Amino acid sequence: MGRSVNDRVRKHRDDLRAQGLRPIQIWVPDTRADTFNGECERQARLVAEADCTDEGIVRLLDEATGDIEGWEA
Repeated sequence: MGRSVNDRVRKHRDDLRAQGLRPIQIWVPDTRADTFNGECERQARLVAEADCTDEGIVRLLDEATGDIEGWEA
């Protein structure tokens, strides 16, 4: 019989470590949470409001978009 799932996972992780990689754990928003969409909308409104009222952001965006000559899609 073949190796167990735990053995295969352990070997895979050992192989990755041998390649100089290391595991990390990151936490990301749970897109399945009931509150996710509402929070996205709230943050989008805050950004939109800041875009309209913060001259520094407007200037930054103008400078950034002014520097796209020669870019290709």
